[in-house]
Amino acid sequence: RHELRPARYWRTSDDFVYVASEVGVIPMDESKVVMKGRLGPGMMITVDLQTGQVLENTEVKKSVASANPYGSWLQQSTRSIKPVNFQSSVAMDNETVLRHQQAFGYSSEDVQMVIETMASQGKEPTFCMGDDIPLAVLSQKPHMLFDYFKQRFAQVTNPAIDPLREGLVMSLEVNIGKRRNILEVGPENADQVTLSSPVLNEGELESLLNDSKLKPKVLSTYFDIRKGLDGSLDKAIKVLCDEADAAVRNGSQLLVLSDRSEALEPTRPAIPILLAVGAIHQHLIQNGLRMSASIVADTAQCFSTHQFACLIGYGASAICPYLALETCRQWRLSNKTVNLMRNGKMPTVTIEQAQRNFIKAVKSGLLKILSKMGISLLSSYCGAQIFEIYGLGQEVVDLAFCGSVSKIGGLTLDELGRETLSFWVKAFSEDTAKRLENFGFIQSRPGGEYHANNPEMSKLLHKAVREKSDNAYTVYQQHLASRPVNVLRDLLELKSDRAPIPIGKVEPATSIVERFCTGGMSLGAISRETHEAIAIAMNRIGGKSNSGEGGEDPIRWSPLADVEDGYSPTLPHLKGLQNGDTATSAIKQVASGRFGVTPTFLVNAEQIEIKIAQGAKPGEGGQLPGKKVSAYIARLRNSKPGVPLISPPPHHDIYSIEDLAQLIYDLHQINPKAKVSVKLVAEAGIGTVASGVSKGNADIIQISGHDGGTGASPISSIKHAGGPWELGLSETHQTLIQNGLRERVVLRVDGGFRSGLDVLMAAAMGADEYGFGSVAMIATGCVMARICHTNNCPVGVASQREELRARFPGVPGDLVNYFLFVAEEVRATLAQLGFEKLDDIIGRTDILKAKHVSLAKTQHIDLKYLLSSAGLPKWSSSQIRSQDVHSNGPVLDETILADPDISDAIENEKEVSKTFQIYNVDRAVCGRVAGVIAKKYGDTGFAGQLNITFTGSAGQSFGCFLTPGMNIRLVGEANDYVGKGMAGGELVVVPVEKTGFVPEDAAIVGNTCLYGATGGQVFVRGKTGERFAVRNSLGQAVVEGTGDHCCEYMTGGCVVVLGKVGRNVAAGMTGGLAYILDEDDTLVPKVNKEIVKMQRVNAPAGQMQLKGLIEAYVEKTGSEKGATILREWEAYLPLFWQLVPPSEEDSPEACAEFERVLAKQATTVQSAK
Repeated sequence: RHELRPARYWRTSDDFVYVASEVGVIPMDESKVVMKGRLGPGMMITVDLQTGQVLENTEVKKSVASANPYGSWLQQSTRSIKPVNFQSSVAMDNETVLRHQQAFGYSSEDVQMVIETMASQGKEPTFCMGDDIPLAVLSQKPHMLFDYFKQRFAQVTNPAIDPLREGLVMSLEVNIGKRRNILEVGPENADQVTLSSPVLNEGELESLLNDSKLKPKVLSTYFDIRKGLDGSLDKAIKVLCDEADAAVRNGSQLLVLSDRSEALEPTRPAIPILLAVGAIHQHLIQNGLRMSASIVADTAQCFSTHQFACLIGYGASAICPYLALETCRQWRLSNKTVNLMRNGKMPTVTIEQAQRNFIKAVKSGLLKILSKMGISLLSSYCGAQIFEIYGLGQEVVDLAFCGSVSKIGGLTLDELGRETLSFWVKAFSEDTAKRLENFGFIQSRPGGEYHANNPEMSKLLHKAVREKSDNAYTVYQQHLASRPVNVLRDLLELKSDRAPIPIGKVEPATSIVERFCTGGMSLGAISRETHEAIAIAMNRIGGKSNSGEGGEDPIRWSPLADVEDGYSPTLPHLKGLQNGDTATSAIKQVASGRFGVTPTFLVNAEQIEIKIAQGAKPGEGGQLPGKKVSAYIARLRNSKPGVPLISPPPHHDIYSIEDLAQLIYDLHQINPKAKVSVKLVAEAGIGTVASGVSKGNADIIQISGHDGGTGASPISSIKHAGGPWELGLSETHQTLIQNGLRERVVLRVDGGFRSGLDVLMAAAMGADEYGFGSVAMIATGCVMARICHTNNCPVGVASQREELRARFPGVPGDLVNYFLFVAEEVRATLAQLGFEKLDDIIGRTDILKAKHVSLAKTQHIDLKYLLSSAGLPKWSSSQIRSQDVHSNGPVLDETILADPDISDAIENEKEVSKTFQIYNVDRAVCGRVAGVIAKKYGDTGFAGQLNITFTGSAGQSFGCFLTPGMNIRLVGEANDYVGKGMAGGELVVVPVEKTGFVPEDAAIVGNTCLYGATGGQVFVRGKTGERFAVRNSLGQAVVEGTGDHCCEYMTGGCVVVLGKVGRNVAAGMTGGLAYILDEDDTLVPKVNKEIVKMQRVNAPAGQMQLKGLIEAYVEKTGSEKGATILREWEAYLPLFWQLVPPSEEDSPEACAEFERVLAKQATTVQSAK
């Protein structure tokens, strides 16, 4: 089985072997089945047609591995570089370091916020808000070449990986030296040097240079400008490539590209190291020499994780960042650092530790960048060019980055040389500054880079919305119009060949605002006050707010009827309310953590958004730290206060486009009235993904730009991943039209929207609806302090602290005013252009034209892609927006609900028992029934009982979103996602009566069962697949064996496994308990012990819980294994392990001395009184 497609197999007594991606593909006599199993990732099954043998996984691999003496070849031929200690003293004086930093393009932010944070803490710095500075090519400030590259990331086509909790599949190991033909097996293939990571210190580089077998060749990377700048860079690169070529032909297996020199010379600037690496990499490929040598960069120009990733992605096997290491040493020895450490203001680290911390941070950052793309090995990333380019011309791309997408053209080689030189000269001018310049790329500051979200902008906006003043809004518009070029749309303007019309003829503002939405900001990242004020404002104007991840308080779903003087006892923390206001979010979000996603939450949604990625950190998960999880937030997210809540990087039920189609089906199943939207982030290739999403039956596709906001993300993710929405939207709109799919979906776009002009530009490029995120927070009071990630927001917008939230200044009316101003601005411009409604301009790229702007760096930007047209949809935008929700077609649930006994039982809370036949085409069965119950009774209110038995093979998502009162039994087998999102009830899966196989040895349900469950019980007689009970909140389960990653990210509930489990058990498990039977002492190495501890079941309450669950299980399933355990309880109890996360250590089930601890606490309380 390759990668992530599921595979199940059966063998019958009449010697047939069946393999299929799911069960129930063909009818089969169950009594003849003698073997039933599943293939996990990378597992194999082999049928030898000559001998009639069937070999399972381990046997196949053993036969291959023993064909040659691979082990001894590796031992004899592979050499590894031993770690060398870091230097313990500085190599340059302060002035020399400063000159080097200036020449090679460091800014004070790079040194203080990036390098020093990494040296002191050993991790990447986090920051908040989004990336609101101009793209490097549009900026007036000089940028290093790396800043023109954005990392690609996986969305939908394959999943991202979690490098923290699934470290066992990740590796940074890299081999140096000649690679031979893998088809010719022999000991010489192992003749290489192995490095444990691509980041070298000076000593380790020295060891490589002393390896005589590699015949290393050092190439100096400088270019000479004595005869003028033009053509000099091109010439130097050609010479460098020829030198590399000659060295490799002479037997060198290692090329070291170095910009180290005794003294820097004003007329010999360094070639950007990325350009040098890329050019040599491409040159050697074109000449058929690339496999004969490795490239290592010895450079001053590399200090952040993104820069390391770029160098590796374009061909370098390893990097020695000598100036960054020297900067760490200088920082550690500076008086300021020494004093901070002495006064206890900063943890004490030695000079060697500072460098080790820096490299540790780089390594974990690299793992994160790999895993965003779903890549687990650095060796697969090396030379893979998983980047997009914004702002380099074709000649540069063809020279060094062949094959990478660069849609908007940009700098020529000479212009790039000029930019490099602008850094270089800083080190040699007479008035060389005594300290590094601060370009203000990360934090907004006077004289620094322009930030779109700046304090002046928020002041002007506050004035306009609070005073409801048209003049003040005009001043705000002028501020935006006079800003420096900041985004691609600033290079365009609107034109029309029509005569202007009176504004009275243009559609009213009230219908324009219905197209507006706000961003998915989670309650947790922003305060309850902000979240509810935004929702109320959007409901007043008929737009849509978004719940963000983390559920929603049901109190917000009913209109207010108790408002006096703007205050309501229902929502006492808000002001400026009116009777009839509702604080519900029309769009309810389903994110990868599934927090707060219950049946009732879903049936009360007008739209449901599947968040695949987020603009500020695409391809990454999130974590709400324990200190932000208040009692209120814990209640909404079905967890305990103070327990950290982790959202995984991928949705574990979306590993492919087919899986996404299944989740869309599940959501349409439980709420057939809600449109389902899928949120993607702009990157090259998004058009193809969007076509798949549209065929997967989504109603809405949302495209987010890279400049979206965030409560907290690593700086490298905010700055270097994702692309501008203008390109993502154009590609999506045009690809959908070319494939005849545009009418099926509404296109929504967001990322840095601030005005009516933004709305018109997006409309012309094809968008039907428009999302506002950061600006909506600003309108409700945000002052752009940029400290969201610290919980110290001065105006209580992005803080959970009560005393700060009390300062929240916003009222819903401010946001209403803002959106009406934007809509009026849209109307005025439409009138000027001669159009009566937005419908008339949507997708009309012919009303856009390039604006005459002179950019500081280049005149070679090419906007053809944004201005091209693939034609118009057959329907108007309003027709597309008003079509019915896409249907799942006829489903088994409708047959069930049509049964008069069942509808009577639901209506009048009675008990009923029924049996139905089920086939694997019946997907998400019981989801629609659960939706009907949840809509009428909520998550816990139903007092009746539906006892429904199914016989056969169930399709995907069987028993999803069950509610209390539903007791579902399946006699047969099931596929993936059983019990997904269930909130209550009971789900029992057992094999048919007479089988030829032993139930406890057979896989009877698929992968990712019980994902995000918030209640209920699951009993499976047999084994389950990968990721059983992933992100389980409160469900209880008993099964007879699981695949890898069991109980991952669990935050509550209880899981009992009466058999073998796979690897990486309990990774990221912060709550709940697991009991695992370990009969042959193999469990200990399989448990991920980062969070949980393992102990025997000693607490009486724990023994009772375990025994009670097994008793219930045996009663429901008739399991022989379970019955044996109960018969011989005294013998089996000591074989169980209990896995306990810190949050459960003091619970009666886990703490053997619970009574004593309780008594002790009581006496402490008494004595305190």
